[in-house]
Amino acid sequence: MSAPTPRPGRFVRSPVVLRDEQWWLVSGAGSILASDPTFTSTLDCFAQAMVAADHAVDDLRARESEPPPASDAGRQR
Repeated sequence: MSAPTPRPGRFVRSPVVLRDEQWWLVSGAGSILASDPTFTSTLDCFAQAMVAADHAVDDLRARESEPPPASDAGRQR
């Protein structure tokens, strides 16, 4: 299975933004491109983990909305 692709945008409560597959550090004073490969690789891994977690939560919510399976409690053997 391939790794989930991070969505462009800002991490919640973070000055880090992904734009056009590049990481930027953003503040009120301006923006700077994050160019350190170790740092950007870590951001990529973190973003992929967040996407995977979002998918897992979506799957759990979908399962909660499904009707429960038929019970075997009333059957005799």
